[in-house]
Amino acid sequence: MLSATALDPATLRSLARGTSHDETLPNAEQMAAVERAHVSAVRAGEAGRVYGLTTGVGALKDVPVGEVGDQDGERSLRLWRSHAAGVGPEADDDVARATMLVRLQQLLRGGAGVSPGLVRGLAEACGAGVVPRLHTTGAIGTGDLAQLSELGLTLAGELPWKSGERPPARVAATDGLAFVSSNALTVATAALAVADLDDLAEAADRVAALSHLGLLGAMEAYDARALASKHDPWAAGVAERLRHLLGDGPEAARLQDPFALRTVPQVHGTLREALATARSALTAEIGAGSENPLVTDDGVLHHGHFLTQRLATSLDTVRAAAHPFAALSAARTSALMDPRLTGLPPFLAADTAGSSGLMILEYVAADLVTRARRLAAPTTTGAVLSLGLEEHASFSTQGARAARELIGVLGELLGCELVAAVRALRLAPERALDCPARELLERGRAVLPDIADDHVLGPDIRAATALLTRTG
Repeated sequence: MLSATALDPATLRSLARGTSHDETLPNAEQMAAVERAHVSAVRAGEAGRVYGLTTGVGALKDVPVGEVGDQDGERSLRLWRSHAAGVGPEADDDVARATMLVRLQQLLRGGAGVSPGLVRGLAEACGAGVVPRLHTTGAIGTGDLAQLSELGLTLAGELPWKSGERPPARVAATDGLAFVSSNALTVATAALAVADLDDLAEAADRVAALSHLGLLGAMEAYDARALASKHDPWAAGVAERLRHLLGDGPEAARLQDPFALRTVPQVHGTLREALATARSALTAEIGAGSENPLVTDDGVLHHGHFLTQRLATSLDTVRAAAHPFAALSAARTSALMDPRLTGLPPFLAADTAGSSGLMILEYVAADLVTRARRLAAPTTTGAVLSLGLEEHASFSTQGARAARELIGVLGELLGCELVAAVRALRLAPERALDCPARELLERGRAVLPDIADDHVLGPDIRAATALLTRTG
């Protein structure tokens, strides 16, 4: 059963991808809260002015639109039709399903004033696994108006489902603005991205441990005493995981390692901290009752709690932290190519004159790091809309899209590093100690061909990337 209090990104991902079997139909208590809010919204509209219910929206906030009329669903449909821009790429199935789940989770708090029939229709659509066609362009972090208008019209039977079919849901006068007053698609996109990036951050510690073995790194940089010298629990946590993965570690080849090994706790820890902050912001948004106006037992409140500034800033921080994370992986890949650091052939090549070995991995990694640098740019900026009356936006939507793009970039970077680390440990198997890091090495050996001679490396990188993004 969906909770009316909290749903974290990982659980949302499981529900959206069908890997969780939790029921999505609301219980009687949740539907009672929806019913109370709906009745309160109607009464508030009958008693006075309510933005978006008895007035127009945006710059038309002072334009009266007549009596409420509980059965006048046509008013809601007109609003959705006018806002269903329907341009840009379509959301993939995972994001579309997650959008419905987020909006349902929010509506079950009972503060929107949306009619019970529409909420029940959305819940049944979530349970049936149908997928709406939602276009991604048009949101700026103050409400996914275009996308949720498309969803509303789909539930009402005016737009076709992308896959599956459902009977039309009944629409009431209170549903128009109340249903679309949410950042559900933005939140869904960001939540799936953060859940996947969490998995990659975990995988990165394991890949770095294999590179450490291939490079005969020193364990001192991960020593708990060194990490205790400065309060940084995230770096200390990564160092603890590396100690576990490496056990006693190999006999160090150098007094001090390159930064690519020595600063793994600090760089990986920073990304983990940023992801934790984003998870907290997302959990709050998924369970938010932030519709404007917000229906209470005493009437309605007009407010600005729909603005996703906290989410936008946390996503900017995640992407900023991901760039040095990416650069460090590329640096470890380059280090594995260097015979001065590995004691192995240049570029881990076969003993054949002129063999290039894994040289090209450095070029691929450099390209990916540049893409990570581009994605690190902040998206939080200003905007002036609706005849100048809405003069700020968080642009969390653009930040969420960039975070999702980052998954492929980091996955392929770590894939390059894993290919190099597995090759190094095949050339020097005695370095692969009996330690927990060996588990990923064995899985890497199983999917990567044992070919020392020069060969096409694209399939190797793709196989390594798939291994890391599938297993974490």
